[in-house]
Amino acid sequence: MTIRQLSETLINQIAAGEVIERPASAAKELIENALDAGATRIEIATAGGGKALLRVSDNGSGMDAADLELAVRRHCTSKISQTLDDIRTLGFRGEALPSIGSVARLSIASRRRDSAGGNEIAVTGGKIMHLRPAAANPGTIVEVRDLFFATPARLKFLKTEKAEAGAITEIVKRMAIAFPAVRFVLSGSDRTTLEFPATGDDHLARMAQVLGKEFRDNAIALDAEREEVSLTGFAGVPTFNRGNSAHQYAFVNGRPVQDKLILSAIRGAYAETIPSGRYPVAVLSIMLDPALVDVNVHPAKSDVRFRDPGLVRGLIVGAIREALARDGSRAATTGASDMLRSFRPGFQPNAPRPQAPWSAETSPSRPYQQATHFAERPQASFDGLSTPTARAEPQSSTAPAAPEATTRYPLGAARAQIHANYIVAQTEDGLVIVDQHAAHERLVFEAMRKALHSKRLASQVLLIPEIIDIPEEDCDRLMQHAAELAELGLAIERFGPGAIAVRETPAMLGEVDAGGLIRQLADEIAEWDTASGLSAKLEYVAATMACHGSVRSGRRLRPEEMNALLREMEVTPGSGQCNHGRPTYIELKLSDIERLFGRS
Repeated sequence: MTIRQLSETLINQIAAGEVIERPASAAKELIENALDAGATRIEIATAGGGKALLRVSDNGSGMDAADLELAVRRHCTSKISQTLDDIRTLGFRGEALPSIGSVARLSIASRRRDSAGGNEIAVTGGKIMHLRPAAANPGTIVEVRDLFFATPARLKFLKTEKAEAGAITEIVKRMAIAFPAVRFVLSGSDRTTLEFPATGDDHLARMAQVLGKEFRDNAIALDAEREEVSLTGFAGVPTFNRGNSAHQYAFVNGRPVQDKLILSAIRGAYAETIPSGRYPVAVLSIMLDPALVDVNVHPAKSDVRFRDPGLVRGLIVGAIREALARDGSRAATTGASDMLRSFRPGFQPNAPRPQAPWSAETSPSRPYQQATHFAERPQASFDGLSTPTARAEPQSSTAPAAPEATTRYPLGAARAQIHANYIVAQTEDGLVIVDQHAAHERLVFEAMRKALHSKRLASQVLLIPEIIDIPEEDCDRLMQHAAELAELGLAIERFGPGAIAVRETPAMLGEVDAGGLIRQLADEIAEWDTASGLSAKLEYVAATMACHGSVRSGRRLRPEEMNALLREMEVTPGSGQCNHGRPTYIELKLSDIERLFGRS
């Protein structure tokens, strides 16, 4: 077989198979070129999901005739010289424009800011059709028509026009988050206009434009550095989660990436705080020396390789966990919104929210000034009274009085217990509804996790060991990890071929259903048992134990018990959600309550 040199057109078409996979890939490359050219305004227009038309206009530095002629040739670029160790631009390979021109009808009109006129070049199916003077504003307009007309087989792999248009929208969103100082406008016959006005240095404002205003209220700021690698951005509280990972954005030196290492680190940082099948919302920006990261892994430039991946992963996990411990205990504001939407049909969930915070002086439901007998000051005398309860217990004359609760606490003062499961607390500007089981489950787990890092957990010896009958293979799995379980205060012994004797249980759990706990632990070990044993998964075991040893639903609590639970929640990291990721409380502002009654 004779070896021969491939034509330039065929070479470009082969390269286009990697660089331009779909219309969104072309949009990404063209937007990156505009950003590298210093544009502050970028407009994208599409038709047919980008297959019929994709036009990107910018007000960047522009190109002259000589630059235009080189721009459509392969491996011609202005962004690097002789090395790949110091890449500070989004593009650098010099493949995008020739690849697009080889499979579509491409035209580029450009003009430098200091030039009296512009120029235009056209490429059709890899052939340069013309280079001529043209009227143009400062900047560049790149128009791509009939994408993949030269390679019809590729058209069969494209999705519907709506799906392709959605992919372009996602590309624009990622670019908009990375560059808040740039105005983006996305329009076309196949979509409604989407505009992201420039927000300057206010990154959170741009994130609110893209991710919704709710993200601003549920985001925790990140700012960490380790060994000259810095991490900034925002992470959503655990209860503010989504059904997929599409709301996780990562940037490395300003470049949008979809790196498995970063996504894995985000997942690990939120472990045990988010329900299975749900995903956190996060925007992470990693800055480091360009020599410490390889962006030339794939022609699409969406994957990167770090020289020290362990350092980057540890930085992400540590920063997010520290932020969650500091400020992640608050409930998502969406909880109150969901609750409001579930009220009577007459309620209008889309009614405008009051802009000013609630105050007793301006509220339409404020007490009538002349009716002083119903004002807040006389009612304050009732705060010291215990909440009525159905419990019939003799009162000891020596029993200590319940501490007086105050609404000045973040979670307020307990006022009632509903259906023996939900605590209603009054705050200074609203009310809080707490799931007592979920909240106590989290408190017990955090106490167990803290004790794990200091010493063996205290245990209580059972007067009569409890014998649990389980399959023999489950007995074998449990006994292989008896030593690790003992660290958690759970002492077990083999009791025949198909039974386990529980002799000690963790003291902090109090009375516990040993049978249910042993059976669940056996199921979990069977699911993820490894040669390394439970040493790396003791926290998961602790979470299981915490669930079995928490305040159960249906237990009536005294007022002092409810207030003690609220006070402990306020000082416990991660108390805003249980071990399964469900919220432990929902806060409802008085302004929201007034909306229910049509007073806003």
